[in-house]
Parts: sequence; structure tokens; C-alpha cells
Amino acid sequence: MLISPAATAAASGVLYLHGFNSGSASPKARLVAQGCELLETGPLPCATPQLPHRPAAALALAESLLATLGPQPLLMGSSMGGFLASCLAERHDLRAVVINPAVRPAGLVEGWLGEAFVNEYTGERFSIEGAHRDELAELTPAWLDPRRYLVLLGTADETLDPRDGAAAYRGAAMILQPGGDHGFSALADYLPALFAHGGHRLAPGCMTRHSLEDDSHL
Repeated sequence: MLISPAATAAASGVLYLHGFNSGSASPKARLVAQGCELLETGPLPCATPQLPHRPAAALALAESLLATLGPQPLLMGSSMGGFLASCLAERHDLRAVVINPAVRPAGLVEGWLGEAFVNEYTGERFSIEGAHRDELAELTPAWLDPRRYLVLLGTADETLDPRDGAAAYRGAAMILQPGGDHGFSALADYLPALFAHGGHRLAPGCMTRHSLEDDSHL
């Protein structure tokens, strides 16, 4: 069992998982990928896959990429991607950074049954079916080991109640952003903390608004 993030070796790579109906080209995904290029020790392998909308298929794709990222990848995920990152962290004894993570997502999508969506990154059209809910219920870990996680929560999240995230990950390292939204638009300011959770530091001087992409739409 994982003892603590500090007791493990530096992450060998990063796997970032986007949120529901988002994409591998989202601002947060691009920011994380850019951060992997700006570490003191040199570039770190990074994967930001475009995930299928079906949860089981998304988790299977993400899991298949772990072997490409070395022996101890650091997982990162936002919203539904945070849920999937937590599933993988518990399965494979890994550290994870979760940003406004979905908690008990089977109940969340229950209210979306029959609703149609269009993915702005891929153009894919799909509707939420009972299979989405059932797969999420099946995938939900029985317990989350708080020692694995760094949790970032926006206190003004308009989509998920941050109190649910705080309760589910109680005991984990946690950052609360006062007034923070669901998209966690200030993520660039917290990038050093994300990589520190994986035992890495950003190179001196890289954390400037000139060296990072414009993240105003995260």
C-alpha cells in the first residue's frame, strides 16, 4: 500500500484525463502538457488522451496508456476525469491530482438520462443512457486512500458541490480556491503544486504569463 507521496520516487510520466464531454485539446490538458516540458529535470512523458464518452471505455483507454509512462506515472484529472484518475490510482497504487473531481458520478448522470450532447472538440453527438450510469456505479471505488491524492476544489463550483469532494477525499492534501469555478480557471497558478505532488519542480522562471498559454478559458 502507498505510504505517502513523499515516500515514493519521482513520477515517471503524467497521464491527464479530461472531464465529461471535454477533450484532449482543452486548455487544462494543454497546460499540463506544457508543464511537463518545463521541469527542472527535463521533459516528462505526458499523455492527454481523447476519452470516449462511455465510462468503461474511457477507463480502459486510460489504463492502456499507463505502461507508456514508466513505472510510476502521476495521474491528473478534472471533474469526471478526476473520478477516472481516482479509479486508476486505487487499482494501480499510484498518486493522483484531482481537480473538482466528480463524486458518486452514477447519481450525477442519473439526472441526465436521455439528454443529448455534442462534443465541441470532436463534433461527436451522443445521448446519456442507462449504461453510462451502470458503468459508473460499477467502476466507483469502495474506498479512496487519501494519502495518494492532491485535491483542488473551487469553493464556487457551479456544477459540483465542493463539500462532496472535501468529504470523499477527507485526509488528503487539499487546496481550496476561494471563489473558484468548476473549470478551475486559475489552474496555472497551482501548476507547481501539481507537479510537486509527483516529486517534480518546474524550472526556475518558467511560471510567467509570457511562458504559459493563456488559460483564461480553462
